[in-house]
Amino acid sequence: MKRTDLALEEKESIEGNKEITGVVLEEETMENGKVKISKVEIKDKHGSDVMRKPIGSYITIETKDMDLDSMKQITCSQLKKLFGNVKKEKIMVVGLGNREITPDALGPKVIDQLFVTRHLIREFGKEFQERNHFLEICALAPGVMAQTGMESREILQGIINNIIPDVVIVIDALAARNVSRVNRTIQITDTGICPGAGVGNNRKALNKETLGVEVIAIGVPTVVDAETIVEDRVEESLLQAGFSDEEVQVFLKEIRFHKEQNMFVTTKDVDEEINKMSEIISEAINQLCCEKV
Repeated sequence: MKRTDLALEEKESIEGNKEITGVVLEEETMENGKVKISKVEIKDKHGSDVMRKPIGSYITIETKDMDLDSMKQITCSQLKKLFGNVKKEKIMVVGLGNREITPDALGPKVIDQLFVTRHLIREFGKEFQERNHFLEICALAPGVMAQTGMESREILQGIINNIIPDVVIVIDALAARNVSRVNRTIQITDTGICPGAGVGNNRKALNKETLGVEVIAIGVPTVVDAETIVEDRVEESLLQAGFSDEEVQVFLKEIRFHKEQNMFVTTKDVDEEINKMSEIISEAINQLCCEKV
């Protein structure tokens, strides 16, 4: 099974992207076709079982020619749509990942660029907050289990019990199935997140059921499974050579049996791309949180 954290890719992988009962896909393009927005809505248990993802909304923003200002505005507008009527006066932003490993540093880099306001509101009062149109924002980059010895959920539960936010926004690096989506795609979902799921390193889920508050997850695929790249190229070559689809699948099954596991790759300019994506996401959240309360 090719690994991916993107609901859109799961939908595309199911027998030629056929219609699925309980799953709705809506697509639109913006910026003269440079940006594509796809919304996958999983409405019931059947759709959830087929997609292997929780019931909820998954918004995917893809770009081929990245314009930072446009992407900031689009990401902010899509984030607002996903929030809907969710109360968001007090927001906690969590940047998951290991800042020492570039493809996993997205979350901490977003936190570094956020405009946090909780301490200002506590010092200068409610009148100061209303005059400046601030939401109450706090932020945390909890690191990874290898650094802290604790699950992210264990750390967050203790903090949430003290500050009681209305909603938690979680940012994390993801894994993609399609190479073209690496560092070029943002997924926003109201279903929370399972840290490390795309690279086979599952941790305890961060969602409303486990944390007790609404959870919005924002992710960017920064890696792709090496197996996926090999299989795609081999499959394409064999089909072009005249082998039947059945013969190709038998051959790929043999490759999977002998494959080396846990090898993931990213782009050579990952440093620059992570900086761009972290800027887009942080600015989108800053815009969202500095609107009139």
